[in-house]
Amino acid sequence: MSIAGKTVLITGANRGIGQALVDEALRHGATRVYAGTRRPLAPVDGRITPLILDVTDAEQIERAAGQVESLDVLVNNAGVAIYDDLTDRGVLAEHLAVNLFGTYDVIQAFLPQLTRSGGSIVNNLSMMALAPFPITPSYAASKAAAFSMTQSLRALLAGRGVSVHAALTGPTDTDMTRGVDIPKASPESVARGIFDGLERGEEDIFPDPMSQSFAESWRAGDIKALEHQLATVVGAAA
Repeated sequence: MSIAGKTVLITGANRGIGQALVDEALRHGATRVYAGTRRPLAPVDGRITPLILDVTDAEQIERAAGQVESLDVLVNNAGVAIYDDLTDRGVLAEHLAVNLFGTYDVIQAFLPQLTRSGGSIVNNLSMMALAPFPITPSYAASKAAAFSMTQSLRALLAGRGVSVHAALTGPTDTDMTRGVDIPKASPESVARGIFDGLERGEEDIFPDPMSQSFAESWRAGDIKALEHQLATVVGAAA
């Protein structure tokens, strides 16, 4: 897919990777970018249309879907990350509400538009979907669940002409990682990597140097092969 001339919706667009994704979509030639945020956003570019969109609020999701007549690319970027030790069930529930169910609800709301356009869904996940960082286990668990959902939707929606992609992002210099002293990619480079990977048609996008070091082994590995093998069941049953 080429982003040029397309309409793109990005959730969590007010800062960090989300804000960088809005800018990068415009650099890739998108004609309209819907920027979903929990609070009002003052756009500085006429091609940006703000949407009040809390991914945990069913009414806001429904209202936003009614405001978007056509859509080519949905980027589910909104997320929450809280340091925890799995002793508080409420923290795990909060992560699942945003990172899993919020992503699910937004996809379902905008699926009619994406089906009409033969569009694409990109779920911005994390390398922690594959292996947890022990100081953010609830975040890792929610991203692992969202990755499994992404893989399932990839198979289930292929027959409807909608492609589904996972961005398996490594450490990025955002508010979420302020307290962690490790090498981090810039939000701008990650956003560029996500859209470049989408345009190349990569199912699983590794948009930064840390994640890219795993890309080849993942794509050639047994687990990826198993995913493709199991996905054939959907086609056989259709």
